[in-house]
Amino acid sequence: MELKELIENSNLSIDKEKILYNEPMKKYTTFKVGGPAECLIKIDNETDLKEILNFANENNIETHVVGNGSNLLVLDGGIKGIIILMRIEDIKISEEKYIIEVKSGTKIAKLGQILANQQIAGFEELSGIPGTIGGAVIMNAGAHGKEMKDIVKSVRCLDYSGKVKEFTNKEMNFEYRNSILKNNKYIVISVILELYKGNKQEIQQKMKIYKDYRKEHQPTEYPSAGSTFKRGEDYITAKLIDESGLKGYKVGDAEVSTRHAGFIINKGNATANDILNLIEYVKKVIYEKFGKKLDLEIQIIGEKK
Repeated sequence: MELKELIENSNLSIDKEKILYNEPMKKYTTFKVGGPAECLIKIDNETDLKEILNFANENNIETHVVGNGSNLLVLDGGIKGIIILMRIEDIKISEEKYIIEVKSGTKIAKLGQILANQQIAGFEELSGIPGTIGGAVIMNAGAHGKEMKDIVKSVRCLDYSGKVKEFTNKEMNFEYRNSILKNNKYIVISVILELYKGNKQEIQQKMKIYKDYRKEHQPTEYPSAGSTFKRGEDYITAKLIDESGLKGYKVGDAEVSTRHAGFIINKGNATANDILNLIEYVKKVIYEKFGKKLDLEIQIIGEKK
C-alpha cells in the first residue's frame, strides 16, 4: 500500500492540513534545493509527535526530523517515508535563577530577542546562528568562542518509539559540532538553558556586533547551509580552501563563496547534485594538496536523482 493511502486510511487524529505529500524540500532548507518528501507532516505539539512516531513504528516507515533546515542538504531524488517538520515552539523563563526552558522548534533569532528584552545575558554570541534550538543542541552549534554546551543544563527528548529520555549536560557528551544526539535516535523536545542577568542595552549592542560581523564575513545574501566543512584539529579548513585557489570555483550554480571559503552557496539555480559534486571536488583538492581529509558539518539526506 502506498504511504499516502496508508495514512489516509489510518485513524491518525492529526489535522489533515498538516500532512503534505510529494512536498518539495527546497521550501524547507536554507540551501533552497532538494527533491520532494514522500510525506511531510508539520508537528506543533508533543501529542501529535508521539502519535506519528507510533504510526511510523507500527508500519515500519522510515522517519526523519527537520527543524529549520539550516544545516541540511536534501538530495534531488527526494526522501522516502515521513519527514517530521518540528514546529513545537515555546519559551518559559524562570527569573529567579535565569533558567530558560525552550521548545525545540523555537528559532534561535527569536529566542535571542526575547532574552535581550528580558535582560538575560549569555546567549548573545549564539543569537545569530540560523536554525532552531533543537538543531543547535544536536550539533553543539557555536559562534564567537561559545557553544551550546556552555549554556545547556539538560535536554528532554523522545526516542523513535515515543519514550521520554532526559540528558544532563554531562550525559550529552558534547564535542565540537557533535553530541550524543547526533549518533543516536532521539528527537529533542525541549532544552533547559542556564543564563544570567544582564543589561538590555549591553546585550543588544553585543548582538549587533555579532550580527554585523556575520554579515561582513559570511555570504548571508545567498542560500547556504552555513559552514560546509568542520574545522580541522590542526588546521583552519577555510584557509586551506582559500590557499588552494578554490574561492569562486563553481559546479553549475553551486559556488565556493568568494567571501568565505568555508561556505558553499547557491547562486540561484543550483541543484543538490551541483552542491554535492562541488563538495567532493573541494575534498579531493584539499586531500591532494595538503593530505587532509575534510569532514562535513552539514547533514546529507535523501536519494540521488
